[in-house]
Amino acid sequence: MNMNMNIVKSIFGSLLILILSTIAFFVIAATISLSKLELGKIKIDDKVDASAILLRLVGSENAMLGHGLNEEFSFSKMGFELFTNVQIDDIRSLVRYELPGFVHFDLDILIAGEGTDYTDIPMESAPPVEELLKEREMASKELAELQDGNVPSGKVPTEKNIYIYHTHSWESYLPLLGIEGAKDEDQSVDGKTNITIVGDLLGKELESKGIGVTVDKTNVGQELKKRNWKTAKSYEFSRTLVQQAMASNGKLNYFIDLHRDSLRKDSTSIEINQKPYAKLVFVIGKDNKNYNKNIAFANGIHEYLQTHYPGLSKGVLGKSGAHVDGVYNQDLSPNSVVVEVGGVDNDMKELKNSVEALAEAISNLYWKAEAVQGNN
Repeated sequence: MNMNMNIVKSIFGSLLILILSTIAFFVIAATISLSKLELGKIKIDDKVDASAILLRLVGSENAMLGHGLNEEFSFSKMGFELFTNVQIDDIRSLVRYELPGFVHFDLDILIAGEGTDYTDIPMESAPPVEELLKEREMASKELAELQDGNVPSGKVPTEKNIYIYHTHSWESYLPLLGIEGAKDEDQSVDGKTNITIVGDLLGKELESKGIGVTVDKTNVGQELKKRNWKTAKSYEFSRTLVQQAMASNGKLNYFIDLHRDSLRKDSTSIEINQKPYAKLVFVIGKDNKNYNKNIAFANGIHEYLQTHYPGLSKGVLGKSGAHVDGVYNQDLSPNSVVVEVGGVDNDMKELKNSVEALAEAISNLYWKAEAVQGNN
C-alpha cells in the first residue's frame, strides 16, 4: 500500500513539475516574443521576419520552396538569440542591456574614416529643458569671425533642391556662447546662438555654387515646450517640418539634418594644410527603407572629403535598436543624412572651414547627379 502511495506521489510530483515547467516556458516565450516583435518583424536579425521563418520551416520539408534561401541561416542560432538576447556574432550584446549608457556606443561603423573606432564616436547629451530655451548673444570674438569674409551671395537660385534643417536646433558650441573650455558640455545649448548658424552658412555656401537651398531655422526647443513634449520626440516634430517642405516643393530631393557632437576638442578637431577644421560624422538610421541608398549618398560625400580633406570625415555610422530613433526621417528620401558638425569645443573658424569643405563635397555630388540626369 505504501509502495503504491509512493508511486502515485512520484507521478503526481512529476506531472506538477511538468505543468509548472510548461507554464513557465510559455510565459517566458510570450514575454520574449512581445519584446522582440515590432510591426510584425522579429528583431533577432534585421533581415529575418516572421514570413521568412515560416518559409524556411516549410522549405525544410519541401526542397522546391526552400530553393534560394540563405544556407547560412540557423534555427539553433536563431533560437539561442531569441531566448538569451545574446547575438553570437556580436560580443556587445553580452552587456547591451546590462551596462547603463552602453546603448550610446551600440552602433555600427559602416564606413570608417581615418583613425575612427568605437572609442571615438558621436555622443548625444540630454540637457535640462530650461537650458534649451535660453537665448544668448554670440561672443564678440566669434561674431567677428562669422562676419569676416562672408560668402558672396551672387544670384540666389530660385529653384530650391536642398533642404537643411536642425532636429536638435538647441545644440551649440561653448566658444560661440563665450564659455570656451567649460567642463560641463550640457552648457553648450541655446535657443538663439546654435547649430542653425552652421546651417545658414552651409546654405549660403551651396547657393554660391549655384544650388538652391531652403534652410529651416525653427526653434525646436520652443516647439517641444508648446506641445509639452520631451526632447526624445524631437525627430517626431522635425518629421513634420520635412513633410511640409516636401509637400510645398516637389523639387526638394536632398535633406540634411545638421547636429553637433558632444565629444570634446581632441576628438572633434583636425588641422589640414595648416587650417583648423571641425570633424564631420555622417549618421544613417538602419531602420528605414532607404537605408542602402542613404549609405550611398553619405558615402559619396565622405569619399570626396577623404580625397580632398583627408581626416576631416570620421566616417559613416549606422544606428538602430533600443533608445535610438533608427530612422531619422531618412525613410522620406533616399538622399537624406544626419551630419554631426564638430563638437562642443569647436569655434567659428573651425566651423566655417568645415562648412566650406562640406558644401564643396555636396555640390560635387549634386552636379554629378544633375549631369547624369541631363544625359538621360
